[in-house]
Amino acid sequence: GSCFIRTDQLDGETDWKLKVAVSCTQRLPALGDLFSINAYVYAQKPQLDIHSFEGTFTREDSDPAVHESLSIENTLWAGTVVASGTVIGVVIYTGKETRSVMNTSNPKNKVGLLDLELNQLTKALFLALVALSVVMVALQGFVGPWYRNLFRFLLLFSYIIPISLRVNLDMGKAAYGWMIMKDDNIPGTVVRTSTIPEELGRLVYLLTDKTGTLTQNEMIFKRLHLGTVSYGTDTMDEIQSHIINSYSQVHFQNSGNSTSSTPSRKPQSSAPKVRKSVSSRIHEAVKAIALCHNVTPVYESRAGVSGETEYAEVDQDFSDENRTYQASSPDEVALVQWTESVGLTLVNRDLTSMQLKTPGGHILTYYILQIFPFTSESKRMGIIVRDESSGEITFYMKGADVAMSTIVQYNDWLEEECGNMAREGLRTLVVAKKSLTEEQYQDFEGRYNQAKLSIHDRNLKVAAVVESLEREMELLCLTGVEDQLQGDVRPTLEMLRNAGIKIWMLTGDKLETATCIAKSSHLVSRNQDIHIFRPVATRGEAHLELNAFRRKHDCALVISGDSLEVCLKYYEHEFVELACQCPAVVCCRCSPTQKAHIVKLLQYHTGKRTCAIGDGGNDVSMIQAADCGIGIEGKEGKQASLAADFSITQFKHIGRLLMVHGRNSYKRSAALGQFVMHRGLIISTMQAVFSSVFYFASVPLYQGFLMVGYATIYTMFPVFSLVLDQDVKPEMALLYPELYKDLTKGRSLSFKTFLIWVLISIYQGGILMYGALLLFESEFVHVVAISFTALILTELLMVALTIRTWHWLMVVAEFLSLGCYVASLAFLNEYFGIGRVSFGAFLDVAFITTVTFLWKVSAITVVSCLPLYILKYLKRKFSPPSYSKLTS
Repeated sequence: GSCFIRTDQLDGETDWKLKVAVSCTQRLPALGDLFSINAYVYAQKPQLDIHSFEGTFTREDSDPAVHESLSIENTLWAGTVVASGTVIGVVIYTGKETRSVMNTSNPKNKVGLLDLELNQLTKALFLALVALSVVMVALQGFVGPWYRNLFRFLLLFSYIIPISLRVNLDMGKAAYGWMIMKDDNIPGTVVRTSTIPEELGRLVYLLTDKTGTLTQNEMIFKRLHLGTVSYGTDTMDEIQSHIINSYSQVHFQNSGNSTSSTPSRKPQSSAPKVRKSVSSRIHEAVKAIALCHNVTPVYESRAGVSGETEYAEVDQDFSDENRTYQASSPDEVALVQWTESVGLTLVNRDLTSMQLKTPGGHILTYYILQIFPFTSESKRMGIIVRDESSGEITFYMKGADVAMSTIVQYNDWLEEECGNMAREGLRTLVVAKKSLTEEQYQDFEGRYNQAKLSIHDRNLKVAAVVESLEREMELLCLTGVEDQLQGDVRPTLEMLRNAGIKIWMLTGDKLETATCIAKSSHLVSRNQDIHIFRPVATRGEAHLELNAFRRKHDCALVISGDSLEVCLKYYEHEFVELACQCPAVVCCRCSPTQKAHIVKLLQYHTGKRTCAIGDGGNDVSMIQAADCGIGIEGKEGKQASLAADFSITQFKHIGRLLMVHGRNSYKRSAALGQFVMHRGLIISTMQAVFSSVFYFASVPLYQGFLMVGYATIYTMFPVFSLVLDQDVKPEMALLYPELYKDLTKGRSLSFKTFLIWVLISIYQGGILMYGALLLFESEFVHVVAISFTALILTELLMVALTIRTWHWLMVVAEFLSLGCYVASLAFLNEYFGIGRVSFGAFLDVAFITTVTFLWKVSAITVVSCLPLYILKYLKRKFSPPSYSKLTS
């Protein structure tokens, strides 16, 4: 082993003795520091075996060594400054071994469903490009170097592949993100991804956390139950009067007996039990709640107080109105705030003591002897305190009813009342106490310290010692704390349900509380049946319970995490199939990894898009696993918000985010993507017609600059203005959430709509090219001018045809593009020839201004666009979309 010495204990004069193995001793001279000790020991290696060292350096005339266990209290966190002494440290649980990292999974790269669909269509277009090129070469008769012609045709028709599609879509997504963040109706919303805003319009499953997401995570004390009597918010003044009376009597007695000393009183366990009065029981319960916690009162530091901090602190402790409480759990703060409201105030706390102020203004001091913090395994916390005035030692404990029911003395009301309070939506805690004699405590402390020094199975041994104390405790009271719902949660959930979104609530809370919140939030409608899945542990039990569930129709499901684990182990497919048919599912007692697992199950079995929403670090893995993750900035910090794709400040904002922005993002991207494909297809069709007419010659129809201009300044602004289009007004989308159901079917972008656009492109490309070839007269070069002008006009008119709601920027974009084109006709006339070398012709500006040019262009444009306008009018008249019925 290794031997360590604190360097400040070496005085340079005293001899130190090193005990080696059992009996052999080796005298060491006085040494200056730790490093020379090591050096000396290693220098002695030939005489002594270094591995046989057992024990420590001890001074012969020193006091016996004090042994203390290392625990979380001894931990020096990152950034700690050691004021005095020396520290020998071991770094434990860093990096991948930390709990937060082990609880999270590596986030995946999220790709929107629309992007995947567009990828499929692009592949189809690529196959069309290859097929068209092969057909052209085949019609040529594979003459000469046909493979060279094949590549030339591939290049000529390459506009079929919409290279500008990705750029337009990404710019559109950036615009959608900007619109979401600038929406005054959902302030504080942040878009943290630029790839999946369209996913908000395709969601089928919404998986939500409860605490802090549906609720405010602000706890309010609502109920105190003493077994025979229950106090609610309207009877708290009775408790206050009882507390004032009891403490005034105690103070009167103490002042009367001030001459006598206060010895440690032993609990009268052997005496017959006397039925306590309600007043004394309230007194004991409130005192227990005021003492059994991990809350620290914090005071605002007053300006100008620099010296005499001790007096300033004392002054602050008892007079400052700006007292706030800090604790790891909001439940604890709610309890301490309640004891303050009824007269017993926590005014000061440090590592060894806490002070309470009575209604009369007297200070009661309690020394903290031991504290047993809350853990998720034990589900309870305890504290042993000694009253300064009486010397009484009391062990207080509070925890969940499942943990406390076996610890407290027999009673016939605890389980029933816990169920009643949980059904009201209250979070329950059971409070109990046990009086200890000095001998009992000393015995416990000895065993406890011994257990804490164990090297092997320390946690088990410590838990066993504490459990020896947790027997036959006196049940004091049952507390109920309410976590209020966030604003507008009910109408938001109702809206989402009407929109066809199935909502699953995944929470760590107990079954009754989760069920109650599901009802009160209208996650489960009032007239709907609820099937509570019985706890199952074996395959047979799971099979029976699944059969019972299968017989029920249209009922919500409530299941615990343990039962869920068993069902997924043996009957994964059957369970998911049944659960997906439920209008709502509540999973309680869920771990963070279970939440993520459920998300992945839904994605795998249904193939539908999922959304996860949460507010704490325990929701991060679920948010990252979902197709679309939404984080709420709540009381639990920004961990979920930073890990999510979208961050909102309140749950109610999700309604507008999905119904309005999700709808618009999907519809706009679908229209934009298909229009960009149409833009490439129409010009490739014209090239194909041109090549066919001229004996399948692989000659380009338009010069390079025209092609660049066509994809940018001539058509880009009107096409991109589609990102401002909307089919229904935001108010209408929120009023009729049923419109959202259509989006999940993906009808805005499908192979059907794609084929319609392909047919439109072939029709228009053929009309434009054949029209120009039919109407040109003397000079063939006029074909380029006529066809290209008609093409630009057709594109601008097609944008106008596609738009459903006009925006002033769209009008500006249309006229700006038309103006750019007209200007380029005058300045870039040489580019409108088919090639100066071949034909040696420049476009005569005079020809553009003639009536002949204008009527020919107009005629071709009308023939290419008018039928489509007529078809659109007829379709809207005889088969109108659902939104047009509402807007008319």
